[in-house]
Amino acid sequence: MAYVLQVDFKMDGPFGDEMAEAFTDLAKSINEEEGFIWKIWTENPETKEAGGIYSFETKETAGKYLEMHAKRLAGFGVTDINAKIFDVNSKLTAINKGPIK
Repeated sequence: MAYVLQVDFKMDGPFGDEMAEAFTDLAKSINEEEGFIWKIWTENPETKEAGGIYSFETKETAGKYLEMHAKRLAGFGVTDINAKIFDVNSKLTAINKGPIK
């Protein structure tokens, strides 16, 4: 079973291509995290929010990543973080072409 971690927080930017350029090294480092499967980066320049939807192999690895990521964000001055870990319903997700096996 896979688990999804949803994280969002207020951020003044950058967004779009500037965000991609600024966070490329961070994105590459996330690939090395224990239990990591994939991430969808999210952003909304109008509401000044950013975050991501992550998939992890276990609830424990999702929780460890969240703990580490919250500390990293706090180091950037981001402390008001919304985060939740969900079980994935694989059968229904497969019907809707979700990237979960």
